[in-house]
Amino acid sequence: MTVNLPLTVVLALLVWLLVRRSGLKPAHAVACVLFGFYLARSSAAPAIDDTATVLLDALSRIRF
Repeated sequence: MTVNLPLTVVLALLVWLLVRRSGLKPAHAVACVLFGFYLARSSAAPAIDDTATVLLDALSRIRF
């Protein structure tokens, strides 16, 4: 069985877990979200997207 989740959902879950379990303050999480939002609009966005795509493709090929 294959489960497909958008990366946004996985990252949102990770942030939620960090706020709840690891002591990440909500203000820090908001700062990270805003940083990601503005980073996505920068000239670095295509390189970051390409790198994430390559890494996620490699991870998807691992069989457990």
